[in-house]
Amino acid sequence: MVDHASNRIPPRWGDLGLPPSERVRHIAWDPGALAVSLRLSALLDAPVVHATVSRLVIDCNRDLDAPDLIPVISEHTHVPGNAAPTDEDRQWRIASAHTPFHSAIDRVLDARAAAGLPTILVCMHSFTPTYKGKARPWPIGLIHARDARYTAALRDALVADTPDLNIGWNEPYSALNGVTYTLEHHGDGRGLDATMIEIRHDEILEPNGVALWAARLARCLEAARVALAPGPVVTGATAHQHQGEGNG
Repeated sequence: MVDHASNRIPPRWGDLGLPPSERVRHIAWDPGALAVSLRLSALLDAPVVHATVSRLVIDCNRDLDAPDLIPVISEHTHVPGNAAPTDEDRQWRIASAHTPFHSAIDRVLDARAAAGLPTILVCMHSFTPTYKGKARPWPIGLIHARDARYTAALRDALVADTPDLNIGWNEPYSALNGVTYTLEHHGDGRGLDATMIEIRHDEILEPNGVALWAARLARCLEAARVALAPGPVVTGATAHQHQGEGNG
């Protein structure tokens, strides 16, 4: 699942008062996250659901009551178009982006459950090398669900695969930061094995980096699955889905 796959701002919201230079920065999306996810989809024969609007319009990885659901400021950048959204505008953003994204995830998970397919929920993100002037040394961070076992098994698999890899545990974020809505709502909420992966975006801005990380994660996600539930591999049909915009 890729909450922040796109930096697209639909015409209804113009440019949110931001110049192009701001709209291509990490504040608008997670560069590289979708590319890695699509490569993983092919390697693991797994479905991908991704958002198609910028998190500056609405953050699909936030609860509807979260204060930064429609961010007024991101890192040091003020977003003029989000300064005072009306109730009507807020509901339009929810109905055209947030709800369709999570409904698409539910449809995929419901279909897999109905077919008796085992499912592990993987939420894919990327993060900036520095944030508010503070360097982030980890090329990858892992954020665990309420049940940490799968994420711990993934960490162990990554260590075995790449022994010198600096892995952030609940870094650069954790559930305490309020950034795990998709993980909690669809993973914990259904009692699924689940994990949230954060890759430092300078690692995955080019095709070679995308290929390296996708191959590494494919090996390690599968190794973690086997470590927790040894047995034959059962896969479902690949499904590439995206969240629509309703009527807007």
